[in-house]
Order: sequence, then structure tokens, then C-alpha cells
Amino acid sequence: MPTERLPMRKVREVLRLKHACGVSDRLIAQSLGIGRTTVGEYLRRASVVGITWPVEVDDSELERLLFTPAGFYEEPTRPQPDWSRIHGELRRRGVTLVLLWEEYRAEHPDGYGYSRFCDLYGEWRKGVTATMRQTHVAGEKLFVDFAGDTMPVIDGLTGEIRAAHVFVAVLGASNYTFAAARWSEGLADWIGVHVDALAFLGGVPKLIVCDNLKAGVTAACRYEPGINRTYQDMATHYGTSILPARVRRPRDKAKVENGVLIVERFIMARLRNRRFFSLDELNQAIRDLLGDLNARLMRKLGASRREFFEAIDQPALRELPTEPYQYAEWKKCRVAPDYHVDLHGHLYSVPHALIREVLEARMTGTTVELFHRGKRVASHARSAVRNRHTTIAEHMPSSHRRYAEWTPARIDRESERIGPAAAGLCAAIMRAKPHPEQGFRACLGILRLARSYGIERLEAACRRGLDIGATTYGSIASILKSGLDRAYREEGAAEPSVIHHTNIRGGGYYH
Repeated sequence: MPTERLPMRKVREVLRLKHACGVSDRLIAQSLGIGRTTVGEYLRRASVVGITWPVEVDDSELERLLFTPAGFYEEPTRPQPDWSRIHGELRRRGVTLVLLWEEYRAEHPDGYGYSRFCDLYGEWRKGVTATMRQTHVAGEKLFVDFAGDTMPVIDGLTGEIRAAHVFVAVLGASNYTFAAARWSEGLADWIGVHVDALAFLGGVPKLIVCDNLKAGVTAACRYEPGINRTYQDMATHYGTSILPARVRRPRDKAKVENGVLIVERFIMARLRNRRFFSLDELNQAIRDLLGDLNARLMRKLGASRREFFEAIDQPALRELPTEPYQYAEWKKCRVAPDYHVDLHGHLYSVPHALIREVLEARMTGTTVELFHRGKRVASHARSAVRNRHTTIAEHMPSSHRRYAEWTPARIDRESERIGPAAAGLCAAIMRAKPHPEQGFRACLGILRLARSYGIERLEAACRRGLDIGATTYGSIASILKSGLDRAYREEGAAEPSVIHHTNIRGGGYYH
């Protein structure tokens, strides 16, 4: 392995100590903390090219004189490689400078040697922007971020002005760019615009490099960042991976940083004087200018983003799944003692054996799925009605299941079999409750009294209960237990017939 070259500052000091101070090689080595052999080599090189002290040239020229063989910097009379094409070819998978040099020499046998070829390419690459100096494999990375500036959208009815946020995505190898506007940078818009970006590309890259925004990254960490569960779910659906940039390291996503700057200048600046009255109208204007941006020639590289995309990135992208990702939120929840979980104000049942367990809920616009340790344990249609239950019978204990089979209509049918008084009493009990279900237990208890006392006595007790306003289970049970139902067993028993006898004076005697 070659020895690391000393800074020109130390080389100048070696020459000064030797020629101006007359110090020996050994003392020079000790003074500068370098090897004696290195001191001798530098002094030998300087004597070959005739450099003593003082040194009349600058550092770059001194380095060229000391370390460049004579005749190395010949005039560019040899065939010059097409560096733009070579820079683009290096982004293809498996393509190396050795391969490209071999192809160059096959076409130009009198061309540069491999070492000189690499040096010239390095010098050419210095003239490209910092973003372009990065080497990206075809189809490997998609860089995504929101622009810092927003676009105003006017509500045609109220005149209110809302700020639309502009999302930008850039492919690493080709710089092919996507942009779209959303109302917010929240999770739903973040996921939705990713779906649109992948549909625009017509394929899926290996990695998506994002910033540490809250919608995508739950815990910003250099070594083990936490990815939002919905964001990770989307990546799994498309067969890609999420790679957050390091915190406060914009160079990790320099592609999209430059892409945002280009979108702000080429698209947003051109639309600054236009008035938009809907988000769709704004996105249509962005799409029109986006086509021009991707077709525009990149002067240093000699081709457009679309040409690079079609030649480099597009063939390397993975296929899109048959169905686009459906947005879903994930939430942790604990099962209540009534074997239901509360999600956005609505209660959904799970198997009763999971009471007090922590579950993960996946909620789409139409469904709710509940998982326990990665296994799906329940699935429901999503409901927007608050403070209501969605219950599956199989989730209930057997005793609760028998109770749950009762409905107001069935209560009415069963009470009518007892008699009109029983039906009227049950209806009165359910009407007195805010919800009919709250009166089920009292009605069921009253109907089951027929097993102990018979239908005739129960009907009579219900009639008495209605007459005196005793419409509770406890009142009816007390009437039956005390035998107070006997006077009501026959129709009209509440008004007994008048008995005629010579010893009975009658009501008129007292008036």
C-alpha cells in the first residue's frame, strides 16, 4: 500500500531546514515527526527537478513538479472520451471504469492508459455539481421531501386562501422528477403522494430515502430509526424499503434537496402569478410544467432527465403490484372487560379470551382489522357512528351470546304470548329507557317468571302492575310472591259484581 503523501507545507519545511538551516536528515525527521527515508525521498525528488530554497512556486505547482513524471501532462492530442456518456454509464448496475476504459481503448487503440483515463474522469467530474458527483445505481433510490415553500389555493365560495404543500421525488441515477401538491404534510397525504409518485414512475425502486418528518419517522435515530407503521406497511406492499436520512444531514438526500430547488424555480416560480381555485387545478398546472422539466436538456450531461430515465432507471425498477396501496392507519388499543376496543368512538368486538390484551388495529376507509401478536383475530366493517357497538356473536361468551339473541321485536313477540298486559308492561319498560336494550334484562326476568308461576298468574300480575304503575321486575315478582295477582286473574275482576242479599245494606244506606 503506498505511503500517504505529505502536505506541501511539510515538504516546504523539509526544504527550508535542509537548504536554509543545514539540518541533517535525521534531525529533520525528528523535528517534523516523519520517517527519515521519507525525508531523503523528498529531497531526492527536489534535487531532480532543481528545487532548493526558497521555493518560488505555489503548492499545486510544487506537487506537480515533485510527483508527476516528465511528459505526463501531454497536450490532449489523444482521442477524448465522452465523459457525459461515461458518467451516465457508471450508473448502470455492474458497470465500472475498467469496463468503460476497455471499450474506449477498443475503439481508440491509441487512447489514454487506464490510470490517466481515471485521472481525467476525476478532473471532469469536479466540474459537475455536488449532487451529480454522487454515483447512484440504476433503480436503487428514490429521494422524497416536501418543498419549503407553499402554493396558495383560493376557495371559490368563501374566498379563503389555503396553503398547498408541494411534494418532490427524484430518482437517484437519472434525476427524473415528480411533483404534486397536497393540503398537508400529514400521514394520509404523505402516503397518498407516495402512491401517486410510484404510479408516475411506473415501477418501484429498491429504497425510498426520506427526511425525518413526523408522518414517516416515529423516532429519529442515526442507527435504528423508527418507521411509522403505516409507512412501513406501504413499503411492504410495494416491495421496497424506507431509509431515513440522518438527522441534520441534508447531503444524505442531496438529490431531492437539489430537486426541490429546481421545482421551486422551474415550476412554482412560473406559477406564482396564476390563481388556482382547487387542488386539482393546481396539480394539473404542475403536471404540465413537470413534463417540460423532465424533457429539458441537462447541459453538462448532454441529455434530458426523461432520456436518462428511459435508458437507465426505468429498466431497473421493479414492477408495481396489481393494486395500489390502500391507506390504512395503525393504532394500539387495549381490550376492555366487555371484549370491545374503542376506535374513534365506535366499539368493535374481539374474542372474549383477549380481554385486557393489547392489540394492533389496522383501519382503512372501509374496514377495521385487529391483530394480536401479528395474527388477525377480528375484522369488521368500519362504522362512523359514535358510541355504538359492532359485535360478532362468536366473540361473546356463551351466556352473553344467548342474551344477545334477544331484540325488541323478539321481546314483543314473547310477551304477546303471555298476554296483552305482559306485552304492554314490557313495552312500557323499554320506552322508559334511553335505549330499548337497557330494558332487556328486566323484560327477560319478567317473562321467565312464567316458569315459576304460570302464564295466567303472570298476566294477572302484569295487569295489576300496569294499574298501579309498578313497571319493574321487582314489583311484578313481589305481586306474584304475595298473591296480589289473584284479584286480576279473570277479565273484569277489578270491578266485582254486586251481591244482592237481605242482610246487605248496599252503598245507598250510607248516603
